[in-house]
Amino acid sequence: MNRWSNQLMLAVAGGTVVCLIGLACAGQAAAQGPVAAARTQTAGEAFKNVTTSTLKGLTVSDFLGSMGVMSAALGYDCADCHIAAGTDKVNWEFDTPKKRTARRMVEMVAVINRTNFGGAQMVTCWTCHHGRFLPSTTIALDTLYGTPNDERNDIVVPGEGQPPATQILDKYIEALGGAQRLAGLRSYIATGTSLGYEGLGGGGSFQIFAKAPDQRTTLIAFKEHPERGDSTRTYNGSSGWIKSPRGLFPIYELTGSELDGARLDAQLSFPGQIKQVLGNWRAGALDSIGDKEVQVVQGSGPRGLLATLYFDKESGLLVRLVRYSASPIGRVPTQIDYSDYRDVGGIKFPFKYTFTWLDGKDSFQLTDVKVNVPIDAATFGKP
Repeated sequence: MNRWSNQLMLAVAGGTVVCLIGLACAGQAAAQGPVAAARTQTAGEAFKNVTTSTLKGLTVSDFLGSMGVMSAALGYDCADCHIAAGTDKVNWEFDTPKKRTARRMVEMVAVINRTNFGGAQMVTCWTCHHGRFLPSTTIALDTLYGTPNDERNDIVVPGEGQPPATQILDKYIEALGGAQRLAGLRSYIATGTSLGYEGLGGGGSFQIFAKAPDQRTTLIAFKEHPERGDSTRTYNGSSGWIKSPRGLFPIYELTGSELDGARLDAQLSFPGQIKQVLGNWRAGALDSIGDKEVQVVQGSGPRGLLATLYFDKESGLLVRLVRYSASPIGRVPTQIDYSDYRDVGGIKFPFKYTFTWLDGKDSFQLTDVKVNVPIDAATFGKP
């Protein structure tokens, strides 16, 4: 198991639905004042020694997401480029040889895309590295004659002979219970347990609080292991935060593309409005996830946000959502898989889903969903 795998396992063991790159690399900003103060700051202003042309102008959240992209592309964790990262002796701003190389690579990616593709993001860190420090230059023959590469394109290409995107979305709405029932869904509280990932990070209580049209909070608590602390991810209709007991940011405010992703998650908690929350809908070719044939639909949102949705061709139910936030060195993916749909008051809810992000993976099993119940507004505020 490489160091990246170890980092992922640590993320899951913490049981927190947050990006560890954002937490681990936040030390230098934490020393400069409250997180809220960084809301309008650029990365070049908030952090020491961020000088690359495409990264220094990002919001703090988007910069941290880009660090996650870089780590994933090379199979690295923070300590590979930052001295003593993960300890109380970390020196984030010191220029290590790998940091200097990374700067050159970031600028190189920008130049390639600007001069060869009109600024479109056709080349990223992942394009060449694919989880390796040094990119491979020669194909392995076992790969050539082995299982075909199953990586999907970020941008969905229209599929021939497929129904229009709106028809697929209408089928989904009908499969859930119909537009009228969904329009009557104004709030819900879902309760369950955290299953963790590969035996780690499980055993916590899990709750979702959602209020239409766009407020959502998820809570994970470990009552039998209070030393693990509680984790919160929340969006109140305009602002969002992540609380993590094990991060250097105890409370982390979302900005930029990461805030757009939290908004989309909250809006899609009320799927009756799905056709309005994104634009430029298009249907792709048929695909498969596991043993299910799926219809693929993609929509776009502000600041480069993309969302690709995979619907079971037979039932019409949503199987997977992958949303991509923008980054100058490669999109930042977040994936949610849905299963075990059950009827609650005439509306089908997924009772199991798996949340996957650049630094971890966790699964949750719901046991109860209560609909149209009062929820204190403070539930969606800053943790």
